Amino acid sequence: MSTTVRYKNSVERVYTDGRDIDTEAGDLTGEAADQRASGSTDKHLKEQMQVWRQAPGPRTGDPAYYNVPMLNEPVWEWAIPTYYYVGGLTGAALVLGAASQMGDAGGRKELIRRCHWIGLIGAGISGGLLIYDLGVPSRFFNMLRVFRPTSVMNMGAWILTGAGGTAFLAVVLRGRENRFGAAGEIAGYLAGMFGAGLATYTGVLTANTAVPVWQASRRVLPILFGTSAMSSVGALFELLGGKGEERRLTKIFGTAGQIAEFAASVAMEKQASVVPRVGRPLKKGLSGFVWRAAMTLTAAGLVLGLIPKPTRRRRLAAGIAGTLGSALMRASVEHIGTASARDARASFQQQRAGYGAAEIARQPNQ
Repeated sequence: MSTTVRYKNSVERVYTDGRDIDTEAGDLTGEAADQRASGSTDKHLKEQMQVWRQAPGPRTGDPAYYNVPMLNEPVWEWAIPTYYYVGGLTGAALVLGAASQMGDAGGRKELIRRCHWIGLIGAGISGGLLIYDLGVPSRFFNMLRVFRPTSVMNMGAWILTGAGGTAFLAVVLRGRENRFGAAGEIAGYLAGMFGAGLATYTGVLTANTAVPVWQASRRVLPILFGTSAMSSVGALFELLGGKGEERRLTKIFGTAGQIAEFAASVAMEKQASVVPRVGRPLKKGLSGFVWRAAMTLTAAGLVLGLIPKPTRRRRLAAGIAGTLGSALMRASVEHIGTASARDARASFQQQRAGYGAAEIARQPNQ
């Protein structure tokens, strides 16, 4: 029987048996079921339409709800994956700036100043991306009318506002010799605290959904986002350049992030693949390609950065590879979520295996 691909441009393609029967949805049985289609599927359907002697039946042992996805796919546009990257970069830069303030920071003034400026500019861009996604500015400001710790989105709005505000104070006040300088120093540390939240809360927000692949990897997603944010800061400073203490610290920070990001990616793939159908978007289709590309670029940036006696050209290559790897990692998370939500069987198989909501609701003594 011929095999035809339907919806070639879709994240989740459909493979049919030549009579427009989705081979994963069911089998055609009964009289004339073994007949072969002549020519292409479209020609066969138009010119030699067959009469089914028996309706297609669901695959035994793998039922679904009429092969219709149980969940609505995410409706996020380009602004949200971009926000994942910019927000993560912003947060990790503020963390690095706060860490650099500790002890004798005399030789790290330029690094601290750069980190605070990255935080301030990044917070402004992040706010613009969120407002664009929400549609009108009032929707963002309305989230600040309440303080609800149980809402990840509400806490994210407060974290972004706090990160931007404290970064602004650190840029304006830090370095002065009076009490304003002390206030700027405190603002820098507070910016680091808000930055840690900004770099990781998007992973918590993504995991706090019913999308099977995100739910299966909910324990590692915040770690993946945080380590990817560290990697992106290291890659940015490779592009910006630096000398002495600044170069050493940013190199350590970025390399640690790249190693941890790669390890978190492997852990996420392992957790999501406990139920093979749930982990399929990480291995197949456009989502799987983007995921693998992100891991490959991150590994390439790590290797290029670890080669002894790096040249300026090699540093640029490492920075570009690391930046693309980190950006694609955030984009791939959105793609795999979309593919997972479109899969009519992922949620069912996850629940039948005892994971997902069933795992969360399970009592400790069971």
